[in-house]
Amino acid sequence: MAKVTLVPTPIGNLEDITLRALRVLREADVVAAEDTRHSGKLLAHFEIQKPLERLDAHTIASRAPALLAKYSHIAFVTDAGTPGLSDPGAELVGLAVSGGHALEVLPGPTALIPALVLSGLPLARFAYEGFLPRKGSARRERLGAIAKSTQTVAFYESPKRLTATLEDLIKVCGEERLVSVSRELTKRFETTYRGTLAEVRAQLGSEVKGECVVVVGPADAADPVDFSALAAELAASGLSGRDLRDALSQAGAPRNVAYELSLDKS
Repeated sequence: MAKVTLVPTPIGNLEDITLRALRVLREADVVAAEDTRHSGKLLAHFEIQKPLERLDAHTIASRAPALLAKYSHIAFVTDAGTPGLSDPGAELVGLAVSGGHALEVLPGPTALIPALVLSGLPLARFAYEGFLPRKGSARRERLGAIAKSTQTVAFYESPKRLTATLEDLIKVCGEERLVSVSRELTKRFETTYRGTLAEVRAQLGSEVKGECVVVVGPADAADPVDFSALAAELAASGLSGRDLRDALSQAGAPRNVAYELSLDKS
């Protein structure tokens, strides 16, 4: 049986790699990487010479079994951060567990935890949503769940889609829901924007650079949503008919209430 070690790598600042991570990369028989060119530069920086094998979302299923049979110790790295969080590492973990191989996960860099702490939002309970679906009913359902959540919710977002996502959140959560957006974490231009959804949307403008972590504050469980007021706010923003009804449903309005308010405000 082989041993698989998931090795977190820096998300921007090379000083964040741990001594243990460097030791494991030097001791492993092979380094499997999501992108061998990217990870090759990291290994070269730390003067580590090891065989590199590509294991990405398209090749893990076909190539991992052969690597597990060939090598006794495999160190796996993804492009940045901790493998297994919204990347191909999760599939490799599943293969290792089902095959009875030894599995080790090192602590280390990740964008998620720093962004949560930087948000200043309640963290006694929180949910992680990975990347939101880009469109369709799956996206509407996830946004609706975030709107109704009574715990803080964090997810990753592309800078190209951030503006649209904040606007979608405003539609289902209302402009006053608290939010934090952290970008370029650990890098030179690291920035965190905090405030209401409306305030952060205005601060960001139209162009955002760098990968982002969005942290949405919890809905107030003590105060029921005023769906009539929300319907008026959404109607004023230009929603009507089915779009208005869907937005109200996503915010938690019962189906009949959403239907009646959509007719009343159209």
